[in-house]
Amino acid sequence: MGKVLVLYHSAGGNTAAMARLVAEGAGRIPGTEVRVRDVDAASPDDVYWCDGLAVGSPTNMGVLSWRMKRFWDETMFDHWGKVDGKVACAFSSSGGWGGGAEIACQSLQMVLMNFGFLVFGVTDYAGTMTTCHYGAVAAKEPRDAEVQQSCRLLGRRLAEWVAVVADGRKDQHPLAKPESRTLPG
Repeated sequence: MGKVLVLYHSAGGNTAAMARLVAEGAGRIPGTEVRVRDVDAASPDDVYWCDGLAVGSPTNMGVLSWRMKRFWDETMFDHWGKVDGKVACAFSSSGGWGGGAEIACQSLQMVLMNFGFLVFGVTDYAGTMTTCHYGAVAAKEPRDAEVQQSCRLLGRRLAEWVAVVADGRKDQHPLAKPESRTLPG
């Protein structure tokens, strides 16, 4: 059974709302156990537990929040190199469109890559003009249907990759499932 951790920091509740949607998407893949943790309550044991990790942060001046950075710099410091090979992705909420959320996702991915995570983006469309190339992004609260769908898509894709990489379930590979590559109905 694949295990997905959705780890997030949320200053005003917007990234927490995204985290719930990402978890919902991950839960759509049969045989996936999902945990959601606020970064202030998380421990290295949570990271060891999971096969796949979705990391979310508010966009702070175009990058990840200091609380999320502190988790990796301090809490996980002694665990560097011990979580190598797990699958990961990112999501971020900013104060408005053009607020740097995609760059914040890239900064999250950079941290994850330094710890040895296999990071990915999603080329599928979550809506007519919405992809998750660098991760799911939102301006403020994820109210729009396409933004909500992008969060669910990111979580679903993470669970699919966990099923393939950790559980050897090739039937869950995104290219083996044509229905997973179509726009939501």
